[in-house]
Amino acid sequence: MNDKDYDRLLRIKTVGTREWQNQSSHYNRYEATPYLALDELFDDYELERTDGVVDFGCGKGRLAFYLHNRFQVSVTGIEMSVQLYQEALENQASYREKTRGSNDTVRFECCLAEDYKVESTDNRFYFFNPFSIQIFRKVIDTILRSVEKQKRAVDIVLYYPTADYIQFLENRTPFELLKEVKVPGLYDRNDNERFLVFRLGEGEYEQAQST
Repeated sequence: MNDKDYDRLLRIKTVGTREWQNQSSHYNRYEATPYLALDELFDDYELERTDGVVDFGCGKGRLAFYLHNRFQVSVTGIEMSVQLYQEALENQASYREKTRGSNDTVRFECCLAEDYKVESTDNRFYFFNPFSIQIFRKVIDTILRSVEKQKRAVDIVLYYPTADYIQFLENRTPFELLKEVKVPGLYDRNDNERFLVFRLGEGEYEQAQST
C-alpha cells in the first residue's frame, strides 16, 4: 500500500510536508515517516502492549495511530505547532470512529519537546529528526532524569538519524546501539533512510553515573 492507501485504512490524513514561515531554526519542517519504513522497522522491532511510546514532533499523528492499530500500545504525541496539533486531534476523532472509541491510550500534547514531563510509564521515544541537537540534548537529559527516578529500560528510536544525534548518544550518554534497520528500496539511494535503536537497560544509568 502507498501512504494514501494506508491513511485511508486508518481513516486519517497525514500525507504531505509542510514548511513553516518565520520559524526558529531549531525546529524542522513537518514530514511523516513513510509507512513503508514503519513496516520495515516494526517487522524487526516489536512492541509490547505494556510499552509507552512518545513521539517527539508527532505532526498529524501518523506514528501514534499506526502503532496503536498494530500493537495496541499507549502513544503520546508531542507537537509544538498548534495547527498540526489540531489536525492530529481531527485525525484522532476520525480514527476513533474506526476503532469504535477504543483508542483512549492515544493522546496528544501541544507543547515544546523540552517542556514535556516524561511519565514513569514512557519507555520508547521516537525521533524523526524533529529539531536541533541543542533541543535533542535537553530532551534526552529529561528522559535520563526520569529514569533516575523510576528505574526502567528505555529505547531511543531515530529515523533518518543525523550525525549530531548519533555522536551525542554514543559519546555523551549511557545509551548503546541496539540495532540498525535499513529501509529497502530507499537506503540504496540515500544511506540516511534507516532506523537506529539505542537502548539503556534497567540499572545501567545508575551504573554509568557511578563510574
